[in-house]
Amino acid sequence: MPGVQVTQSADRAAQAVQSVDRAVAILEILARDGEAGVTEVARELGVHKSTASRLLAALDRRELVTQDTARGKFRLGVGIVRLAGAASQKLDLVQESRPVCRALAQQVGETVNLAILSGRDALYLDQAAGPAALSPHNWAGQRIPLHATSDGKVLLAYLPEAEVAPCLTPPLARFTERTITAVEDFPALLAEVRRRGFATAVEEFEAGLTAIAAPVRNAEGAVIASISASGPSFRIPAGRVPALADAVRRAAAEVSRRLGWIAR
Repeated sequence: MPGVQVTQSADRAAQAVQSVDRAVAILEILARDGEAGVTEVARELGVHKSTASRLLAALDRRELVTQDTARGKFRLGVGIVRLAGAASQKLDLVQESRPVCRALAQQVGETVNLAILSGRDALYLDQAAGPAALSPHNWAGQRIPLHATSDGKVLLAYLPEAEVAPCLTPPLARFTERTITAVEDFPALLAEVRRRGFATAVEEFEAGLTAIAAPVRNAEGAVIASISASGPSFRIPAGRVPALADAVRRAAAEVSRRLGWIAR
């Protein structure tokens, strides 16, 4: 019956939320005490030992906790370190790049974006609008294709060769008549990006939009992000590209310096 199904669905949702809440509580217990056994966890959560054991087993599968087999105690696992490291890196990247991106946006008058590789897309983390950008679309938190954007080309250009092909699996989507969709064109194109130190996309993702991007490096020199400046093509004709590219490259180099990269 419909009413019964709705009730059962609501019950399952409530149980799922309760399980998540309890799992987080376990992580907080281990963070506070350093280690704990199933009995201790069950007692603090107010649940049966079998429930505590199932929750710990689920966390263990994700390496969020690990068990000392000799003592039977659980402690936080390496999965926590990975999550914390990923979160802190992204936070550091946004925090260190934001003032630089805002200054670049004011300098060039266009919209400036910070992007990272996320699967087979580029993900925008932050955006700054220049004085000439009238009500710009806010791209922060949105994904864009790698092959049709300046940020995407930069992120592709500095990937290990074996990782590029999976990101360019045909057929590549065509967004405008200028979108490059021939996979065989990309090796030379990406080599040119590395040679020049920046990438362009002239009306390849959106008609009437031109963008220029440059790579951001971490302390080890690995390219972890890109910074781009974009605006209407009538404001960024071919003659303006070199000066704008220089400004974007300088901004990307400054963010890289703030992240610990020393150019050699």
